[in-house]
Amino acid sequence: MSDRTIDILRDLIAIDSVNPSLASGGGGEAEIANAIAATLRRGGLDVEIQEVAAGRSNVIGILEGRQQGRSLMLCGHMDTVGVAGMDAPFDPVQKDGRIYGRGSQDMKGGLASMIAAILRIAENGGLAAGRMLLAAVVDEEYASIGADALVTKWKADAAVVGEPTDMKIAVGHKGFEWVEITTEGVAAHGSRPADGRDAIMRMARVLARLEKLDHEIQSRKPHPIHGTGSLHASLINGGRELSTYPDWCTLQMERRTIAGEPNRCAFLEVEKILDDLKSEDPEFKASAKFLFSRPPYLTPEDHDLPQMIGALVAGRGMKPVRGGMTFWTDAAILGEAGIPSIVFGPRGAGLHSTLEYVFEEDVLACRDILIELATGFC
Repeated sequence: MSDRTIDILRDLIAIDSVNPSLASGGGGEAEIANAIAATLRRGGLDVEIQEVAAGRSNVIGILEGRQQGRSLMLCGHMDTVGVAGMDAPFDPVQKDGRIYGRGSQDMKGGLASMIAAILRIAENGGLAAGRMLLAAVVDEEYASIGADALVTKWKADAAVVGEPTDMKIAVGHKGFEWVEITTEGVAAHGSRPADGRDAIMRMARVLARLEKLDHEIQSRKPHPIHGTGSLHASLINGGRELSTYPDWCTLQMERRTIAGEPNRCAFLEVEKILDDLKSEDPEFKASAKFLFSRPPYLTPEDHDLPQMIGALVAGRGMKPVRGGMTFWTDAAILGEAGIPSIVFGPRGAGLHSTLEYVFEEDVLACRDILIELATGFC
């Protein structure tokens, strides 16, 4: 007989919740939000719907304790990345202790654990004290407008974000910055080099400097939680046709950031590169534009949540491992809003790839750990 937690996970995977900002035609979060809200209501929870954008709403399940205590938020995102190249992405398959399908690892496995945990507590008589919140949010895979909206109304004494950490207790993660660079050239017939200026060739100079900078950043002394920063060239476009000198080229890049680095460090680094290239060649024309950023995050060192969850992990015969994650999560937004957070979720593989799965036993273990954590913390 299938466990109800796994049934919830299978139901979540079967819903197309591809982020429409990432993939044209993506299903968005409306259907999955309705399904989660209905599941929570059937379990006796109070449920609030927080509209964030048209057709995109957060779902908040509330479980009040019988007396005063602390509040704990379990937070997870409902959206997924796209499904290009996948076979039957919304057909959950159980095989050899794994559950396959888009979002199984990122992060419907963790979301199912959290939903099942709060439902189990509710059906077993509720919380003796405090308050528990289940926050299912939109848009984490793109701009996190869901978490931004969530913290304008909902607060808690602590939070667990159920991203896949391989059962590691993540007490921090890197941030990121996006910058767009444009090099300018002069359009001319391909047979007339004296008349043309090649914007793509000029971007090659920028790319060479960026590669050198990336090597230098990654050679720095690593942060104990975040490691080192890094950068990569993400998207590039330019030119008009084969027989014309390109008069423009645009590069969009990403810089992963760590604690201690200045705000908008990527933009400042790019501006320095462009200034150096302009001083070397008066004909070199280029500009940079800051696009978007999210900060790195660190759980407060003196908070008791990491220690509590570590003891629960150890109590299940696993070695508690504490550290940082390379990827960004909504924990940074919660943390900035005054909600100390950790990231903790099941093992799996295929993050953003064409073959994605989560380990069934970890989904169940996460559920049980969260039940014990909420009971003790609240």
